Amino acid sequence: MTFLFGDPVPLLDDASLMDSGIIDSTGILELITFMETTYHVTIENEEMIPDNLDSMSRLARFLAMKLGSTAAVAQTPV
Repeated sequence: MTFLFGDPVPLLDDASLMDSGIIDSTGILELITFMETTYHVTIENEEMIPDNLDSMSRLARFLAMKLGSTAAVAQTPV
């Protein structure tokens, strides 16, 4: 299990996980492995981009797309 060290801060849906220091490149690989194992999806190399993985809202949209979900994914207004 991996733990985040430091002071807890609120995590906004659109906050960059990398820029906020929440996750690093190794953490992204762990996240991808977790999603593939838990949700039985395959994430291709070309899908491993910030547009898909660098915030909670992007992760939710990407995972919904991978799962073929027709449910709307809530988006925080910009």
